[in-house]
Parts: sequence; structure tokens; C-alpha cells
Amino acid sequence: MDLRNSLKHIRNWSIIAHIDHGKSTLADRFLELTHTIDKRKMQDQVLDSMELERERGITIKMQPVRMEYNYKGENYILNLIDTPGHIDFYYEVSRALRAVEGSILLVDSTQGVQAQTLSTLAMAREAGLTIIPVISKIDSPLARVPETKKEISILLGCEESEILQCSGRTGEGVLELLGKVIERIPPPKEEFAEIKGDNFRALVFDFQYSNHRGVIVYVRVTDGSVSKNDQLLFKAADEKFIVLETGIFHPAETPKDSLSAGEIGYIVTGIKQPGIASVGDTLTLFKKPLPALHGYMSPAPVVWASVYPESQDDFALLRQGLERLRLSDSAFTFEEESSGTLGRGMRCGFLGMLHLEIITERLRREFNLELIVTTPSITYEVTDKMGKTKIFYSPSLFPDYGSVAKVREPWVFLNIISPAEYVGQLMPLLYDHEAVLGSSETFGDGRNSIHLEMPLRELMRNFFDEIKSATSGYASMSYKIGEFRDADVARLDFLVADEMVPAFTRIVSKKRLEVEAESGVDKLYSSLPKQLFVTKIQGSAMGRILSSRTLSALKRDVAAHLSGGDRSRKMKLWKQQKEGKKRLKEQGRVNIPQEVFVKMMKNGE
Repeated sequence: MDLRNSLKHIRNWSIIAHIDHGKSTLADRFLELTHTIDKRKMQDQVLDSMELERERGITIKMQPVRMEYNYKGENYILNLIDTPGHIDFYYEVSRALRAVEGSILLVDSTQGVQAQTLSTLAMAREAGLTIIPVISKIDSPLARVPETKKEISILLGCEESEILQCSGRTGEGVLELLGKVIERIPPPKEEFAEIKGDNFRALVFDFQYSNHRGVIVYVRVTDGSVSKNDQLLFKAADEKFIVLETGIFHPAETPKDSLSAGEIGYIVTGIKQPGIASVGDTLTLFKKPLPALHGYMSPAPVVWASVYPESQDDFALLRQGLERLRLSDSAFTFEEESSGTLGRGMRCGFLGMLHLEIITERLRREFNLELIVTTPSITYEVTDKMGKTKIFYSPSLFPDYGSVAKVREPWVFLNIISPAEYVGQLMPLLYDHEAVLGSSETFGDGRNSIHLEMPLRELMRNFFDEIKSATSGYASMSYKIGEFRDADVARLDFLVADEMVPAFTRIVSKKRLEVEAESGVDKLYSSLPKQLFVTKIQGSAMGRILSSRTLSALKRDVAAHLSGGDRSRKMKLWKQQKEGKKRLKEQGRVNIPQEVFVKMMKNGE
């Protein structure tokens, strides 16, 4: 079926929703309904190709797929982009929304509208997309269909009759939904259709790297067409290349003779140098370049952590691994740093805690690396007593207490949606995390939407898990980064055998210094293996020791093999052992296993 010359028969859309609202399951039903995948090859979460995605049941990477479907006697090309739902991967969602004309807003009927639903909806509206509201999981015995319809109609300002219902598990309502996608979502438009002869322009919304074929860019073609052997230009990078292959996602990469306006597909560039391809760049013909498209804002990392290989022999592999992952995830950054204790490593910036966890786990699995990850931190703006201001994103580099005049930190704007009966239990929690309450309104059937502000530092301090616990899992949360404000914080160091361990250093609110020092020392005491000498573990801040515990030495009876005889022989061996332990203690070096670093990084017990 060749439809490349008919824009009116193309529909490009995405599915946006809160995490675990059934996006990937609905995408599976679309693939079955359009016979894109044979039934014998069908499996759950087809578009979640990463092992981690299947294990966790979440979408991490957006994934495009092309389907072909006959509706009312006419053949259509349907390009779907499945997107992540977690707030840490909002950048993936924002890129997907720029490549489509419409979006299905999917709301779980058992949970109703969630905070992240509001955030993704705002992005879709900002992009000018056509929104199709859909209620999912209507087959569940816990479904609250009438209440959820009412919430969505208030949210979108639409009639309840316009809201569709479906079940991704049973397939109920999916056929009708596919028809509404074709009817409601507008076809793509070609801006330079009046240009005669060859022309081509496409937006790069993602890319991957292949050892054999180089960079493979994922594109949404906006104008003209492209074929194998065409000479193209990266507008931002000002780099030309010859097209080695064009193709579509079916859902695997499937070669196609050409890509035309309105289509979503891939282009094999053959480029193997890093840094040339970038998300948001425009591809156009080298000989007849068209103006660049409006790209994407670069994502700003908000959480920082240092990553070190357990063996310094693996540093080159760590660098290579990060460079490779950067080609498939442009939202994290890294730069080299070194520590006297841990050696050479990389200081990495992430969009959130889950993002950090996913990247480090991929490094371990895909590159077989044993890693040490430091306690996550954020960026601080510090003014010293000489009036000089500097940005710090590594806690171990944070200046000493006596030299600091003022510290500023980023704040976040939060929206929490919770059942009304749990609001009273949330208030002490918000106070504990230094939140400043804003407006609050009733949302839908007995639920409250609470707007507040708090330091990003406090958001990272197990805030989301505590909210879920306080509301029995019913609350949801979304946030966006705000401005810098004054902070009352200090550096908290942990010393093992009188030696500071930079990986454990953290920046803490002054009013929580003693609590954090006590819990950190206790956690180290319970997780550090015993040494051959007595080991002191201390938490230190603002020039004083706040907490201390002593780990006893390993006990070994060096005289056990002696039986009977003169006691002086045993005493001689005990004296030698004591002197040996004293020498070891003077050297003071404690080997800290990787699992201890992992335990210190995680919140809670």
C-alpha cells in the first residue's frame, strides 16, 4: 500500500497519561486490531522493548510505531508514539508531542484524574494538539466511570458524551476509539508544498546508535521527501551526510524506499562521531536547504550524583557506557571528576531520582559494570564572605561552614491530588518538608487538589513515598522547577576511621543535621563489615561531631592452636596481634563494599 502522496490519509498521534494507566496495553490492542503484528508474535507491552521496562511495568523510552488500517473503505497510515507516564521522563513526552497532531488523554477509571495527567495535558495543549479523552480499565470491578467522566468533563470543559470508554485488557471500545482517532485528529500539513521540485525538511525527535550503521535518527517529515543516497544537512550541527537507508517502525525498523511529508520514520546516517546528531535539530537537503524548524529546549538536570567504577580499570568502559546511553537518552549529562578516595569517576545530572536509578541500572546490566554511586544532590548557589558567588552541584565540594555567607537553592511548584479524607494526614508531612501551602480546591468526587511550594532538596527526601504511605496510595503528585531562594543548610560529612568519605557527604537543612547524622551513622554501623581493628564512624557538620559509634574489631584467637604449656607463648602472640592491629588502625584505610554505598544512597531503612 503506497500512501506517501496523500497527507489526508495520515494520522499522527500519541497516548499521554499518568504512570500505570494502561498506555502500553492499549497500544498492544491497536497493534492487534490493525494486524501490525502476527498473533503468534504478540506479547504484553510490545512497544516496551527494554528489559527494565518489562520488569518494572513502566514505559521509559517513547516508542513510535506505524500501523495501516482500512476505515470506511479508505486506507490510512496511523503513526502512534507511546510515551512514558512518570514525571522524570517528561522530556520524552514533550518531544513526542512535537511530532504529532493529536493525543489520546487516557485516564484510569479506578483512579480518576491524577496530578501527572494535568501536567501532560498542559504540555499537549501548549503544543496545540487535538485531545481525545478516554477512560480506561472500564472492565475493572473498582471502576468509577461516572465519577471519572465528570472529572474529565470539568478538566477539559467538554460534554461527558464526548468522552470515550475502553478496556485495554479485553479490547472493549478499542475499535470505536481507533475510528475516532481517524475522525477527530487532523491530518498533517506541508508548509512548503508550493515549492516545485525537490525539497525536504524533518524534525529529529530521537536517535539511536548502531556499531555498524552509526547514528540512526528518528524523524517526523514536515516537508518534501527523502530517499537513499540523498545528501542531507544537520542544520544546527552544520554537518552533511549521505542517507544510507530510510524506513518506518513496524514496530521494528523496516526499510522503505522513501519517507514523505507527514510520515514518521528513521534515517540511517552512517555518522559515528558523537555530538553531531542532537534532538530538536532539523534535517534538510544539502543543496536546497529549508529554514530550520523550532526545536526543543535542552532539559535541565535537577538531581546530581557521582558515579565511580568499583575498579579504576573500568573507568574507560564507564565513559564509553555513558556516551552510548547519551545517544539514546539526551536528558542526562556527565563530566569527569576525581576523588582522593574513590579515584576517577563521572559527575552526572538527571531529571529525577527514578531517572538516576534507571541510568545506573542500565550501566550495570548493559556494560557489566560494578558501580559506586554517591548520595544524590542538587545545585546550590553559594556566596562566600568575600562576596564571590559560585554554583556547587557536588556536596563534597561545598565550602566549609565558616566561609559561607549565603546559600540559595532551587524550589519546586507542586500539585497534589488526594482524597479529601487524607488531607489532614498530609498536613504534618508537608510541614516537616518545609512546604509553603498555596491554594486548594475540591476536584471531582470528594478529592482535593493542593498547590504548594517546597525546596527541591526536600522533595528528594523520600517525599513521594511518604505521601503515598500517608494516603494509602491514593494521592498523586506532579511538579515543575521554580526559582532559587535562600536556604538554611550545611554540609554533613561522614568519617570512617577518621577519614572523610566524599560519596556519603550530603547537604542538609540545619534543623535536621543531628537527625540525619544519627541515622547516617547508624546505617553505616549496621552495614559496614567489621575490620581487623576498631573502627570509629562519625557524622560531622559545622565544625563539630554530631554523632559517633564504634565498630568493634574482628575477633580471632591467634593462640587457639596452642594447648597447655607455658602461658607466656600465648601472651607473646596476643601482643604481636595487638601491635599489628595498632599499625592497621594507624594506616586507617577501610575497604567499603559496593552494597554499603547503595544502602547509603537509598532513603529509609
